[in-house]
Amino acid sequence: MSSGDNSQSILVLKIRYGRLSVLFFTYGLLVLGFISLIWNARSITSPDARRKLRVILWGTLVGVVPAVLALGASDFFGFHITILVGATVAALLWLFPLSFAYAVIKHRVLEIPVLLRRSARYLLVQRGFLLLLVLVSVAVTSAFALFFARYLQSLTVAAVPFGIALGTIFGTVLLWTGTRVHHDVGRRIDRAFFRSAYDARVILEDLVDKTRTATQRSELAALLEHHLKEALQPSWLTVYLEDSDNRLSIAAGDNIPHSQIIPTNEPALEQLVQHGEPWDVTEEAPENLADALFTPELPPDCLVPILDRGARLTGLVVLGVRRSEESYSAEDKRLLALVASETGVALENIRLGETIAERIEAERRAAQEMEFARQVQMKLFPQKLPAMRTLEYTGVCLPAKTVGGDFYDFLELRPGRLGIVLADIAGKGVPGALLMANLQANLRSQYAMAVDDLPRLLTSVNRLFFQNTDDASYATMVFADYNDRSRLLRYSNCGHLPPLLVRAGETDVERLHSTCMVLGMFEAWQSEVTEVMLAPGDTLVLYTDGITEAENGIGEEFGESRLVKTLLGLSQLPVEQLKNAIVNAVRQFSGGEQGDDITLVVARCVA
Repeated sequence: MSSGDNSQSILVLKIRYGRLSVLFFTYGLLVLGFISLIWNARSITSPDARRKLRVILWGTLVGVVPAVLALGASDFFGFHITILVGATVAALLWLFPLSFAYAVIKHRVLEIPVLLRRSARYLLVQRGFLLLLVLVSVAVTSAFALFFARYLQSLTVAAVPFGIALGTIFGTVLLWTGTRVHHDVGRRIDRAFFRSAYDARVILEDLVDKTRTATQRSELAALLEHHLKEALQPSWLTVYLEDSDNRLSIAAGDNIPHSQIIPTNEPALEQLVQHGEPWDVTEEAPENLADALFTPELPPDCLVPILDRGARLTGLVVLGVRRSEESYSAEDKRLLALVASETGVALENIRLGETIAERIEAERRAAQEMEFARQVQMKLFPQKLPAMRTLEYTGVCLPAKTVGGDFYDFLELRPGRLGIVLADIAGKGVPGALLMANLQANLRSQYAMAVDDLPRLLTSVNRLFFQNTDDASYATMVFADYNDRSRLLRYSNCGHLPPLLVRAGETDVERLHSTCMVLGMFEAWQSEVTEVMLAPGDTLVLYTDGITEAENGIGEEFGESRLVKTLLGLSQLPVEQLKNAIVNAVRQFSGGEQGDDITLVVARCVA
């Protein structure tokens, strides 16, 4: 074989492989395009977007794939395409653009109608201005030529260059002026036709920022109304926000009497909540949605649900048709969805702030009421001590909370007879204080019978306390009757801690132990009365478990032994100072912490 034949064979191979490379590259791109389209259709999560994309996918597969297969069989395998196959493939190929057209018109994948209308108007205005500029230029040039023509007629041929130069200068000035005018006016035309979308985006993004700082519903609603009207130019707009009754009520915008208040459980809103995004009121939306909520005279064009983080409807923005009669674009809806999301967060923050404010106000009122209750309870303690010739006495009650369930009282049974009462109600705080007031009222209403029949008094008090309280309520109490003339002390200890009696000159204490059960536990109840004679210098201390059960930092209790030691060491102090010394010792032991009410009565027999 000659060298010429070899060169020709190599050239043929190069052409064949080059053609195959181009074919593989071309068909490879088509296959990748199909794979990408199928992948997007399967991976997208939005039902609305999936529906739109599937229309395009099936139109592409049915319309393009047969044509690709037919051409591939011809290119790679040399199959001859018959007239019938070619006609069928050509007919199917029309499904490809038709699917795009259907998706654009039916599902609004692209705002083509809006684009075409704007483009046509833009072209008309832009070209109209250019034509006007050309006509003005011709008119000015003609006027310039006619003005100087009569002066140039008498000039010689040597003046021709002067005319050419003058015309050149005028043309240059005219060209520069026309260019500047065209640039400035053209920029204004561009802004008028194509900056509206940009301006709307800027306005709505500014709205997103401002909603984060809104602190009141009215402020938030006003922001939505102002910015949405400025950005989108709807013919009317209404903003509904959730009120305190869990209903959507008009907060801003144009009032529609038919639906000033919308229950959040309105069935027509369920699909809107499930959709969760701005929804055109078209055949895509439920037919009964607009009919149930709005009047036929003012039909809405777009509904924007406002949802909180839990996907609960907390607001609704209703937009009428745009003044330009253009539909709300996909970009508009995306920005509206962003605004609704930020508004939902802002509403949650406002609601949280309102809850905190209500709680603070409730706590303030509760604190105010508790302070009033404390003042009332303080008035229930003895304000004036009956005068006794042979007895000095004092008392104190320090509630662990604002009010407490301990109480003490000094009752003038008759001249020269003093009733000493100390009680501890099962419970602290307000419940204990109420029971304390109940028990004290029962005592004060009947205490006159204590002189003649103390057991009868206590039996009556127990019965009333039992009847007026629940099964878990009870009280421990010491009731003592001191005779100022004889120094005789009669007492009944109803399940209370034994009072401590320190005799003058003694180094030990006597305990006045219980004589009967606690009050309020049993309706059938009996009491016993015990007597003890006091002598000058004897000191009697009545106390509640808030003293003996006070704990230090390691959980150790103050206990009766420390109380006895304190009492013996300071028994010579006046009763007021002794009372303060015992309270200070308990507080110092517990580090100032008080877990229970501290109540203490100190009495000393004098000559």
